[in-house]
Amino acid sequence: MSTTVGAAPRLAGALAIVLGTKDIPLRLRAWDGSEAGPEGAPLVVFHSRRALRRILFSPGQLGLARAYVAGDIEAPGDIFASFAALSSAGKFAEPGPFRRPALRDLGRLAATAVRLGALGPNPAPPPEEARVARTGRRHSRKRDAAAISHHYDVGNRFYSLVLGPSLVYSCAVWDSPDTGLDAAQEAKLDLVCRKLGLRPGMRVLDVGCGWGSFALHAARNYGADVVGITLSHEQAELARKRVADAGLTDRVEIRTQDYRDVDDGPFDAISSIGMSEHVGREQISGYASLLHGLLRPGGQLLNHAISWNAGPTAPDPDSFIPRYVFPDGEMLSLAEMIGALEGGGLEVLDVEALRPHYALTLRAWVQNLETHWDEAVQASSLGRARVWRLYMAASALGFEAGTTGVNQVLVRRAGGAEPPLRRTAWL
Repeated sequence: MSTTVGAAPRLAGALAIVLGTKDIPLRLRAWDGSEAGPEGAPLVVFHSRRALRRILFSPGQLGLARAYVAGDIEAPGDIFASFAALSSAGKFAEPGPFRRPALRDLGRLAATAVRLGALGPNPAPPPEEARVARTGRRHSRKRDAAAISHHYDVGNRFYSLVLGPSLVYSCAVWDSPDTGLDAAQEAKLDLVCRKLGLRPGMRVLDVGCGWGSFALHAARNYGADVVGITLSHEQAELARKRVADAGLTDRVEIRTQDYRDVDDGPFDAISSIGMSEHVGREQISGYASLLHGLLRPGGQLLNHAISWNAGPTAPDPDSFIPRYVFPDGEMLSLAEMIGALEGGGLEVLDVEALRPHYALTLRAWVQNLETHWDEAVQASSLGRARVWRLYMAASALGFEAGTTGVNQVLVRRAGGAEPPLRRTAWL
């Protein structure tokens, strides 16, 4: 390891303490221009002493994330390479609890801050941190609405730049890495329709309908009558416009509604694509039972959800994702999800794991964001764009490492006609 005299070598030591490693797999550049770390390693730039103060007061994933969102730290090269290096040492890209330094190590961090003139009050968190969305009773209707608003009501223009024309905010299904994002999202929407066995005139509930892409696809291509629900006012507004522009107002209804308040079943089929992560572990049994009650006998539910693959873990409310991206969101294991669905009276027909597909999807979203960076910043804020860049790049690494997955679980309510004998009916 080569070093130059200045702040960087001490910063390298401080970061090693936080990451729980002897040496750091990064090249650091400090505010005084000094550098430390392996030559050729991904570069991370500390623009100010404030970054070190953030790490001192929150010595883990949260402090590093706050420094990045605020612009105190920059990763000017390949964002994936930088986060992969951090993750290899300190699990930065993983959603579980981050290692907290021992008391002795905290003293060493404080001593480094003294030597570098970085002592001072704890800097205020960036304004993009979710604070209002984390007040009140967890998973009450009011708190859930605030959490959804924090994530989704950040500007439809911003999302259109990141997601592309499909406006689908969930894992796509890729025939190959060269498929292209829009075609892969179209394939995913069609796969869900086929798994649900949609036919003209069927009544479908789309739980967490987003900007209406699945509802539009099901109505336009399968003749279904779709009720889409979301808690995001901005999503609902654009979804209704898209439905009107498509001339499908007689087949698609978009509501701003909590899933717990839907009382006009039965439905022939229910899609829940990327929504159950917002429900929470304590609520998931009630979610399954409620959707069971909204299905007519023989009706099917397709639950598409991210899973936590690295063993049981309690949510860490002080990690980056809950603070900045998905307040109160919880990833369950596949076993937990299937147990809840079966406990709700639903029969499992099929399970399909799509983990590699989400890594490709996230990399495509990051590319869109970086391609349209200036427009995305103008449509939201610099901090918000940095949040999304960090969370999507780190999440892609989590899917590639296998710590997170995503699964489509197809279930049915008893009664009605028997389902197809083989899954080839929808492949």
